[in-house]
Amino acid sequence: MRWDIFCNVIDNHGDMGVCWRLAAELAARGRQVRLWVDDPSALAFMAPQGCPGVEVVRWTTDAPPPAEPGEVVVEAFGCDPHEAFVAALAERTRREGRQPAWINLEYLSAEDWVERCHGLPSPVMSGPGRGLTKRFFYPGFTPRTGGLIREQSLAARQAAFDRGAWLQAQGLPAEGERRISLFCYEPPVAALLLQLAQGEPTRLLVTAGRARAATEAALRELDAARPGWNDAGLLRLHFLPLMTQPAYDELLWACDLNFVRGEDSLVRALWAGQPFVWHIYPQHDQAHEDKLHAFLGAIGAPASLRAFHASWNGLREGLAPLDLAPWAACARQARERLLQQQDLVTQLLQFAAAPQAQAL
Repeated sequence: MRWDIFCNVIDNHGDMGVCWRLAAELAARGRQVRLWVDDPSALAFMAPQGCPGVEVVRWTTDAPPPAEPGEVVVEAFGCDPHEAFVAALAERTRREGRQPAWINLEYLSAEDWVERCHGLPSPVMSGPGRGLTKRFFYPGFTPRTGGLIREQSLAARQAAFDRGAWLQAQGLPAEGERRISLFCYEPPVAALLLQLAQGEPTRLLVTAGRARAATEAALRELDAARPGWNDAGLLRLHFLPLMTQPAYDELLWACDLNFVRGEDSLVRALWAGQPFVWHIYPQHDQAHEDKLHAFLGAIGAPASLRAFHASWNGLREGLAPLDLAPWAACARQARERLLQQQDLVTQLLQFAAAPQAQAL
């Protein structure tokens, strides 16, 4: 069975990250996958070796994809395949008398309406696909949603992880400091650095890209406004290169607290089972605020974790203090609860094979 996955990159770590993990896991389970992406450049660091069974095809909205549609078509996050591809999809349907499964894979959310919308049909009323039907597939945190991406190999990889060897390979001490990873947009980094410099010995491992730029800006701000703010040397910074997806997983497993952003790294932080703070993608209409509160409710976040998320995401003034012990308990409980649910790829395979997925 061939799967066509369409990805329109907005955040190359998030959109590309989710679609690549999905494509690679489908291939690991014996499916052939074409990943159509308008900007595949992030794969140069995420997956430089590629993946057997996954063909990456560059596409644009003004150039028709030159291929016969597969048995399953997934448009990720509401991106629209080229009209010529949709026309080919309709032609295949007429020829075979059966529509390939056409799935709209939506963004991750814990809001109540996700359960109601998961699996609903979306009839195509105009254009070359008129008469066909898409179906909505919503990832989520409850058994009545599509679940979360979790590779079949993840548990074995995590069990085999040697934290001491990992730290040695990074040139970091195994003892004597807590480790915090930072992957974010532009939150109040200066306030975080100041708080960390006044606590216990801490190594902040800063990811490449926007997190590093935000951190460097915060360092300049603090050096100008508060000279000597880190004279005690309690905070040490370690800037990381761009990382493959497996290497990023290992970073999360090695740290005592993880700051994550967007969708893909949030799910990886959940599977890591370590305390984490989520920097949600900000939206101009403030829709992210409801989404954040729904997520914190879904994992049973304690009051201190809710307060820190509010300040980290710009929903309140000042930066709340770190409180890792209850955050760790919350992370472990959320992980165990989510591990009892079917993963996203298993559910997606079942969903695509169901008769209603090919309804005309």
